[in-house]
Amino acid sequence: MKDQNQDTTDTQENKKRKIFFLYIFISNLFILFLLAILTIISKEHKIPSKYATDNFIAYRGEIISADNFHLARTKKLYKAIVNTRYIDTDKKELFIELFSIYSGIDANIIRDKLSKKKGIVILSYAITEKTAKYLQKLSYELRRFKVFKAIKNPKTGLLRTHGLSIIESGESRTYPYGNLLTPVIGYPNKKHAENGFTFIKGIKGLERKFEPELSARQDGRKKGPRDVNSYIILNQDSYTKEQLNGLNLKLTIPVSLQIKIEKMLDTMKLKTQSKQIMIAIMDMKTSNIITIASSNRFFPTKIQRSDYSSLRSSMIEYSFEPGSVLKPITLGLLLDNKKIKLSDLVSGHKGRYKIKYEDSKGRTKHKKIIDEHPRGWWSPEQTIVHSSNIAIAQYAQELSGYEFREGLLKFGFSQKSTPDLISERDGSVLSANQLRDEIYKATSSYGYGIKANLMQLIRAYSVFNNDGQMLTPRIVDYLIDEKNQRIPLETYEPLEVIKKSTANILKKILIKTVNKGTGKKAIIKGLEIGGKTGTAHIVEKGNYVNRYNTSFMGFANDKNSKYTIGVVVIQPTSSQFASKTAVPVFRKAVEIMVEDGYLKPNIVK
Repeated sequence: MKDQNQDTTDTQENKKRKIFFLYIFISNLFILFLLAILTIISKEHKIPSKYATDNFIAYRGEIISADNFHLARTKKLYKAIVNTRYIDTDKKELFIELFSIYSGIDANIIRDKLSKKKGIVILSYAITEKTAKYLQKLSYELRRFKVFKAIKNPKTGLLRTHGLSIIESGESRTYPYGNLLTPVIGYPNKKHAENGFTFIKGIKGLERKFEPELSARQDGRKKGPRDVNSYIILNQDSYTKEQLNGLNLKLTIPVSLQIKIEKMLDTMKLKTQSKQIMIAIMDMKTSNIITIASSNRFFPTKIQRSDYSSLRSSMIEYSFEPGSVLKPITLGLLLDNKKIKLSDLVSGHKGRYKIKYEDSKGRTKHKKIIDEHPRGWWSPEQTIVHSSNIAIAQYAQELSGYEFREGLLKFGFSQKSTPDLISERDGSVLSANQLRDEIYKATSSYGYGIKANLMQLIRAYSVFNNDGQMLTPRIVDYLIDEKNQRIPLETYEPLEVIKKSTANILKKILIKTVNKGTGKKAIIKGLEIGGKTGTAHIVEKGNYVNRYNTSFMGFANDKNSKYTIGVVVIQPTSSQFASKTAVPVFRKAVEIMVEDGYLKPNIVK
């Protein structure tokens, strides 16, 4: 009986123990359940947004010619991406062949890229906008024909398919007319933003000078409630930020004229056997440059090592001693300051004139000035018409050092010639103290000891073709925004340099220089043409060498239009005379202007 009671007691204890452990187990499960619930509640959930967002990338502005040709354009770039793990191995070759056909990329290149890497592969970074549209359509068709297989995500257990993705990646710069108007247009470089987007930044020329204006100003964005197709519903709850592309530059230069002038320079460079020929033509009514051209050009998107010397805009970056084209300016200062009269005469010294001076060691020396075509006496007019160094050197002594320097500065020397170009070399003018010395005054009077560039000389010669007032050459006419509204640029008023009466005297002398003197080859019947030739030795390592630059600065006018024109020929070897190198270039340019209707000769039959 006692044993039976003991067994009953043990059984009850076992039941209690089991119930206790079961309670503990259930309690733990409940606690784990609560913890799981709390974790789920506290964890951030990615609930599908009720809103959709579209981003629009703004792009660089364009450079447009006066006759509305786009000289520099921006194109959108796209990249093509595929995940190799999702390509059905049985349809891999089909994908390669179709992508090659749609993209224009060689199939072997695609095949090689896919074989080298598994996973995400970028097939191209430089897909054009047009090709991107074709590839987006191809991506849809590839999905439809199950070229891409579905793969289960090991974490979620869901099936996913990654196909061909075409993503906007940046911008590229194109130049539809190749090397036209280079190096003035300049060239850009590609830069990469933090988001991997490729954008363009100007390095030289107009691309660099107008970088702030050309650069994209603001990316666009749209955000608002989305419909079932994820399209944005535009209502009071939506938000739009306007896309602001860079401003366009409208130039003063027409493509039609520029092309013809550049071809002519290419021909004349070969004929003169020169290193380079430059020309600039300014419309006196507007101060607009209608042509600024060089025989040395390059392709902005394909710059070679051999192009390096041509990358600079020599029209403003090449500074040289101008030689005899400075003589009319010296004479203009003398007449305007009433230092001489047109009836004055100076001796020709039989073509050999010596000026005494002291060298740096105090030793007395003589500088010999030579005229190739000596005369007994020289009047101011004859000095220019027949280009006498001896005569102008003597006349120049009437100016004080201060008057000479200030006069040259008024003509724009050693100053920026135009606000539209960058990296200009300002050149140099001797100090007033130096110009007190007879020798410096003499050599500066005929263009030695002073340095200038082509555009400075064009600006200075505009004085003789504009009643004594100097114009500022312009290459960019105005800016254009995305609404096609014009944005004007700062204007520059004409500067009075010499009196109208003095300028008109010099103009007549320059016309006579063409008709009777060193510029005869520039004559075109029915047009008013004037100008002055110049030849100057080149300095190397502080010494003059037996090589030359030649130039012709002048104007060509008809009854209604006036143009100031400058030509510089760098180191011609066919001849050292401007009359045989620079003047023929000038004449051919004027003939092209006549053909294109810029000038209309008044020929009376």
